[in-house]
Amino acid sequence: MSREERNVIGYMVGLISEFANHYGIYPRQAYAYLKRFRGIEHLREHYGVLHTQSFADTAEALAQVCRNNGGQLR
Repeated sequence: MSREERNVIGYMVGLISEFANHYGIYPRQAYAYLKRFRGIEHLREHYGVLHTQSFADTAEALAQVCRNNGGQLR
């Protein structure tokens, strides 16, 4: 595994934890929610930009992506 891949994975784990804390759910639930409503897909596609923002801003952006795809967390 390359250094870049490790960085992406580490960032995703941290962001999922932040997302879970923000919405008061378990990290496993946060991952399932983000996967179901295309937040993980969005994160993979736009990692280059998203990792330059704060976790809080990125978590909110992912929440909006999920809402746009049928998610209900507010």
